Parts: sequence; structure tokens; C-alpha cells
Amino acid sequence: MPEKLKNNRAIAMLDAAADGGYGVLGIVSYNLETIVAAVRAAERKRSPIQILLFPWAIHYANGLLVNLAADACRSASVPITLHMDHAQEEDIIVKAADMQTQGQNSFDSIMIDMSHYEKEENLAKTKKLVAHCHERGIATEAEPGRIEGGEDGVKDTAELEGLLTTPEEAQEFIDTGIDFLAPAFGNLHGDYFGVKNIKLDYPRLDSIHRKAKGQVQIVLHGTNEFPPDILQKCIKSGVTRINVNKLVLHKYNAYVEENTGKVPLTELMEKGTQLIQGLIEEHMDNIGSTGKA
Repeated sequence: MPEKLKNNRAIAMLDAAADGGYGVLGIVSYNLETIVAAVRAAERKRSPIQILLFPWAIHYANGLLVNLAADACRSASVPITLHMDHAQEEDIIVKAADMQTQGQNSFDSIMIDMSHYEKEENLAKTKKLVAHCHERGIATEAEPGRIEGGEDGVKDTAELEGLLTTPEEAQEFIDTGIDFLAPAFGNLHGDYFGVKNIKLDYPRLDSIHRKAKGQVQIVLHGTNEFPPDILQKCIKSGVTRINVNKLVLHKYNAYVEENTGKVPLTELMEKGTQLIQGLIEEHMDNIGSTGKA
């Protein structure tokens, strides 16, 4: 491990999850309600978590939303880290890596998502950007292959064909210096339209984990509609961080759609936050992170 990563909190958090056989939620956050709900849930359950922002957060509000999330992470009474997910442009990765909140790196980790390029260019760009992040003490993640589909905040690969990860390809990306690996093994961004349509290749995930073990940690993308037993099975196959979007936001989304303009905005925000928090806490129990902070 590079010297400047030895105190990286995101690496320490996922290493502990791997050693303990539990998962850590990576909570996709678009607004204040989600960030508040994530911190409250983590503190109530004494659970580590990672808050995930997409590059949209920088495009939308420059450093304001990033600073809010970073400050929430630093001031919490339990370990919470900030991750930039699916950064798909070189300039936004450099900008995110250089951002500071109260004299510290805003982001603990950044996903360098060059999966919209052909593999050789993907590898070359990833290696260069990993070095840039590591020089600043920031952990990195990459996606070997290509996870099919798209979601709000993940646009560039939505129309491209998914490509499943092989163990050999995983090693090629590990060799770029990344710290976290996001494999494609039948998972997809967006909706599955029913649990019956979730078709994960667990032997492929197991083989990738065998290749990656002791080198990087495995993280899981594309969990919309995943029931607890699938999440638990993925953890047993080596997954440490579990990215969640609609799994923790679906009640909030429905409530806001139903009640916007019908109740005071403060009530809308407070009730929405409670709905998100409740689902986060439920999933902390499901993946075993409760009490691990």
C-alpha cells in the first residue's frame, strides 16, 4: 500500500468489513435529507457507512453539497466516509481529488469509471488517474468490464452493452493500483422489474474474489430490488461495500410524489428523512454492519 494511503479511512473501513464478514452500505445521496438520514441511521445503529455522491453534485452546486456531505462525515460519532461514485470524466476526477473541506480531502475515495472506453484506453486512463488520487491520499475504485444500464447520475454507459468481468480482466485493473473493484457479474444499474429477473453469476463473483483477495476489496453496484438473502449471498462471495439507491429511497420517492404541495415543506423534509433512515437501518441489520462502528 502506498504510504499516503495508510491512514485512508475508506480502505480501513472495507478491510474491517472483509475481516468481519459483513457489508457496509454505500448510500447514494442526492440531497440534504439523504445525508441527514444516513448519519442518523449510522449513529443510531453504531454502524460504519459510506456516503456516495455522483459528479452531478459538483456540477449542480460546485463545492456546496460536497462540503455539506464531507462535514457530515467528519463530525459524526461513528466512521463515515465520502465517496465520489461513477466519475466518468478526467477533469471531474482531478477536481474532486483536489477538493478540500476544512483543510482535509473532501473525498476519501473516488470511482474512476472509464468503462465507456475500450479496455486498453480504460486501463491507461485509470492508471494515470489512480496515481493522481493516491498522491493525495485518496483511495480509488474501477469497474472491469461494464455494468449494464443506467441510473439517475450515471449516464455515459447507459446505452452501451454490458460486459461481464473475468478474473483475468480483474487482475489487469488491480495492476493499475486501484483499491476497490466493482465487477460486472449479472448486476445492472437501474431496475430489474422483479426479483425473478435478477440473474447473478455467483461462480464468476467467487472466482473474481479469489483473484482479488489480499489485493483489493470487492464492491457491489446495481442493487435495486435486491432482497436480503441476495445481499447476504454477495457478502459471502467477498463483497464489502454495497451501493444502495432505490433500496433506501423508494419510500421517500413515493412520499414526495404523493405529498409535494399538500403538506408544509418542513414536514415533507422531516418525514422524508425518517423514511430513508428507517430503510437504511433495516439494511444495516440485514448486512451485519449494526454495532460494528
